[in-house]
Amino acid sequence: MARLRFEGVGVRFGDARVLDGIDLDLTERRIGVVGANGSGKSTLARLINGLVSPTSGRLLVDDLDVAREGRAVRRRVGFVFTNPDSQIVMPTVREDVAFTLRPRKLPKAETSARVDAVLDRLGIAHLADRPAHHLSGGQKQLLALAAVLVGEPDVLVADEPTTLLDARNAREIAARFAELPQQVLLVTHQLGLVADFDRVLVVDAGRIVADDEPGPALAFYERLLDAEDAASGGRP
Repeated sequence: MARLRFEGVGVRFGDARVLDGIDLDLTERRIGVVGANGSGKSTLARLINGLVSPTSGRLLVDDLDVAREGRAVRRRVGFVFTNPDSQIVMPTVREDVAFTLRPRKLPKAETSARVDAVLDRLGIAHLADRPAHHLSGGQKQLLALAAVLVGEPDVLVADEPTTLLDARNAREIAARFAELPQQVLLVTHQLGLVADFDRVLVVDAGRIVADDEPGPALAFYERLLDAEDAASGGRP
């Protein structure tokens, strides 16, 4: 497993403090991140492959400083967005997955074999020549995952990949993530997805307020939500 080290990491966007004083040493295979909207959890995830840069402190993936060695880090860390349309860039499924490998200038036969293997692994080989933007939501999310996995990353970061899906497709995507050999950091509102993970982080107001095994961490988060509901007079 990779070692993800946050050393006094802070992030500001203008005058807004999004994360502050994050110190973490993450080595587990399955790491969940939960928190309310605006808590900073997505920013924390995006730091790991350089989509966001820290304004203070530093983040290391093993011995690679994300801010200084971003290209090498992105070879090791794949990222799956909430909305797969943010990642689909080519006309067909096969072309979109192959696009990830273009910078590596692999022989055509090797590229084709790797694309076919990942499509088969995710159960979407039959969609290979379909127009990518005409797929269903669940199929698009599997395509986005395939386009990341074909690059063979060591770490996979996913920012709420089931949020836009119906219950059936959300279960399908969750099952695919559970099968992955990669180290996974999953940001989610769906607490059941991380209930059997190795470690869960709770983010609130830009800080890590709980860091534990899933049972205690999720129980803490539920209490936090209850307290916030009580303070605001409950949900409408």
